[in-house]
Amino acid sequence: MAENKKTLVLGASDNPSRYSYLAIKRLRNYGHSVVAIGKKQAHVEDVKISIEKIPEPGINTVTLYLNPAHQQQYYDYILSLHPERIIFNPGAENEELSELAKKNGIQPLEACTLVLLNTGQY
Repeated sequence: MAENKKTLVLGASDNPSRYSYLAIKRLRNYGHSVVAIGKKQAHVEDVKISIEKIPEPGINTVTLYLNPAHQQQYYDYILSLHPERIIFNPGAENEELSELAKKNGIQPLEACTLVLLNTGQY
């Protein structure tokens, strides 16, 4: 099994029809620790979805399920986590945050978390 890459799912949902829900489940299935932030408090299996920007050490990856209009309020928070990469899932692409990431030594990646996991590229 691949190494555990602690992942923040930003834009998390407990709605089974949402991609963020599927990402949480799949990340856990692959053995990754998951921190989740969404619009409302909920749970997806053993993962608590918080509404607070919790300072969380050791985040390897931030995977975004928010459209760019809702990302700006999280810029400072994301950068403060010092992740290795930010995955911009389809619909979350954001040139401004991508440039900020690069300037802070964070790899921006326009990709789909589910595809990366399924193809062993996560």
